[in-house]
Amino acid sequence: MALSLLSPIVRLLICLFLRQILVEGATCKECFTHSRAAYYPNSDEHGNDQGACGFGSFGATINEGDVSAASLLYRDGVGCGACYQVRCTNTKYCSENGVNVVITDQGSSDNTDFILSQRAFGRMAQTKDLGVSLLQHGVVDVEYRRVSCNYPSKNITIKIDESSNYPHYFAFVIRYQGGKTDITAVQLCETQNFSCKLLDRSHGAVWAVVSPPSGPLSVRMLLSDIDNGDESWVVPINTIPKDWKAGEVYDTGVQVDY
Repeated sequence: MALSLLSPIVRLLICLFLRQILVEGATCKECFTHSRAAYYPNSDEHGNDQGACGFGSFGATINEGDVSAASLLYRDGVGCGACYQVRCTNTKYCSENGVNVVITDQGSSDNTDFILSQRAFGRMAQTKDLGVSLLQHGVVDVEYRRVSCNYPSKNITIKIDESSNYPHYFAFVIRYQGGKTDITAVQLCETQNFSCKLLDRSHGAVWAVVSPPSGPLSVRMLLSDIDNGDESWVVPINTIPKDWKAGEVYDTGVQVDY
């Protein structure tokens, strides 16, 4: 009799326990990971304009200079352009929110996951004065998590890399990708004949092709969500003109915020 009375209660407790595990697992993507961070010692406030992602000077000044190099999070270039909330853990100096940074380079120092710009490193502190004190530490314990990149009123743009040679070699970087997804594949499509070619990642965020298609071009991007495995192709509204030039920037006409 007593067992029959307890069984529903036990079953209820088990269900509640399992539900809690599922909830924690579902929200784990919002959890922070413990690590360490340093900063670029030879820069001014901004990052490295020769970063491994291939963004050039854009990679030093995007997000108002709140940028970072990454080690494992670089992910052979897939991590370029990803955004992270990074906050130091010493409550004497550090604010609760920390700073949001964009990955624009690769590097590590003293078992760090991040090498922040000096601006970003100081902005982890509660005040500017405490930021100066924080910089004197050089390397600090931090915790971080992936967050959405946010570029209000900015469409994704295509910057033709300076190494390009019309019409024989076409290389470019994709800028202002919002949201939390990764660009894992890119197709270059000739819009008049509707023929597409899958491109190789040259290095970092640079995609390239030898003997590119002729005519107006469209750069189609496969966005992948590492949290749930979803993938979707983004098709630009605007095309790249057939007489494209190295160094030029072309607006795709589309924004991404997921």
